[in-house]
Amino acid sequence: MSNTAKPWTQPMPDAQFKLMRDILAAPSPIGLEGAMTYGVLKPYFESFAPSDWHLHQFKGNAGVVLDTHPGRDDMFKLMIIGHADKIRMQVRSIGEDGKIWINTDSFLPGVLIGHEVTLFSEDPEAPGSYRSIEGGTVEALGAIHFSDPAQRDGSKGIKKEQIYLDLQIHGENKKQQVLNLGVRPGDSIIFNRPIRPGFSPNTFYGAYLDNGLGCFVTAEVARLIAEAGGTEKVRVMFAIASYEEIGRFGSRVLAGELKPDALIGVDVNHDYVAAPGIGDKRMQSLEMGKGFTLSVGSIASEQLNRIIASAAKTQDIPMQRDIVGVDTGTDGMAGVLASIDSAATSMGFPIRNMHTISETGNTQDVLAAIHALHHTIQALDAMPDLKREFLDNHPRLDQASPLAHQGSAKPESDEEASA
Repeated sequence: MSNTAKPWTQPMPDAQFKLMRDILAAPSPIGLEGAMTYGVLKPYFESFAPSDWHLHQFKGNAGVVLDTHPGRDDMFKLMIIGHADKIRMQVRSIGEDGKIWINTDSFLPGVLIGHEVTLFSEDPEAPGSYRSIEGGTVEALGAIHFSDPAQRDGSKGIKKEQIYLDLQIHGENKKQQVLNLGVRPGDSIIFNRPIRPGFSPNTFYGAYLDNGLGCFVTAEVARLIAEAGGTEKVRVMFAIASYEEIGRFGSRVLAGELKPDALIGVDVNHDYVAAPGIGDKRMQSLEMGKGFTLSVGSIASEQLNRIIASAAKTQDIPMQRDIVGVDTGTDGMAGVLASIDSAATSMGFPIRNMHTISETGNTQDVLAAIHALHHTIQALDAMPDLKREFLDNHPRLDQASPLAHQGSAKPESDEEASA
């Protein structure tokens, strides 16, 4: 295969970029993910899925799973998971001056100041009906003139209790004006910043790459599998989960219901090379533009990782090795959290400025993840006995081959070594 034929080395096609933009732009804060799952992804799945594939829906959340072989529990089951929920701000209280005080959730308070947002409010007269309010900005101090000297020189930061939404309310009865809009505690607020191409080649930036990108990758792998004629031995379940940002409560339900034999969480990762101020932490050298990432450690299955890495190597797809400790921090933990026996791992792509309005990614890393997963599924489908593959091939370090001594002559006996 020549370089020019490899899609992960090329700019992302406009139609594919638009789909990615639509997925990331869908207003799907935690607990209200239906705009992405039902508004964007369900119609997209229906545009290419064969008639015998099935879309699973759930009572307690807006997650969906596209299933290539519904009901075939005799087959080897692989689940690929992205999560649709976005971190959000929430209305906490409304002041007499019309300020809407908000929780900052998983945002650093300082990254919110001055940004345009959309507030989604349920109509108190028609429960279940929502209205959107645009034109507001997130504020804290009002102006530098009202801050203390420590905040002016940067030695003191913004506290989360200082953050409020400003709807430019003025005149009499300011609090009542806000209440008349139907704004109430608990209403969700999200950034209003769709992605756009960046200055450097193959880059893009905007809000909510975390984790619309994982959903985009999952959907595109499903499309490639459908276009290739499906699978014979592997029942693939393309899952879009909810509630990841508050504890991965959605994916564990999907895994618990469908009980996959293998599971791959797809989520954003960090560009540690570009991250400021962490040089003394000696982080792994993950870098935007150098391929997808594959987690090693925690509950990551070495057998599953081997298959993914081998598929990527065979196709010359760039891959970066990521280390994780006790927890992958992603939906790759879904099987363990659901108490099912599943070989699992986590894949991703390095981004910058995570949990800000200017998250930044590289389209080639995203494409690398899509095609690595596609070829991994094909490799699994070609294996002669998938049921035994993961049961019988756990790594045996007692069978590790000794590495030849690279320095001076290796001692021939224990006595010589101790002399």
